[in-house]
Amino acid sequence: MQASPVRDLIVGVFVACGLATIAYLSIQVGGVSYVGNGGLVLYATFDEIGGLKARAPVSIAGVTVGQVQSIELDELLRAKVTIEVDADLELPIDSSAGIRTQGLLGDQLIALEPGAEDQLLQNGEEFEFTESALSIERLIGRFVQNSGIDSE
Repeated sequence: MQASPVRDLIVGVFVACGLATIAYLSIQVGGVSYVGNGGLVLYATFDEIGGLKARAPVSIAGVTVGQVQSIELDELLRAKVTIEVDADLELPIDSSAGIRTQGLLGDQLIALEPGAEDQLLQNGEEFEFTESALSIERLIGRFVQNSGIDSE
């Protein structure tokens, strides 16, 4: 069999495209994203965060405007979430943050709902209104507990 430089070139390009595709898909599935340094850092405290993780998206009306930077416990043993959003985003002080489920896989995200006040949240401030993640286990437990026969 003779060596064919054109065939070798085509195979090399095909392999390079395949590796680039695998790298791109790995980054997308891994959830790596870049918000940019110098964004507005805000805090939200929740009783239950479900499966929320660092680097989870933060969105308004379905549009990604930031990501979760870190999650830790505060002094009252509640989950304190550090959020970084776009620096030019103007959120009123009565805005709220809630944990929602995204897609069929059940990935968690933080959904922001802007308020109506004129005063805006500043860097380092905390959301006053938050809504924790919905816990399916708690809902099922309440249903089972309340579905018993009443004893009179």
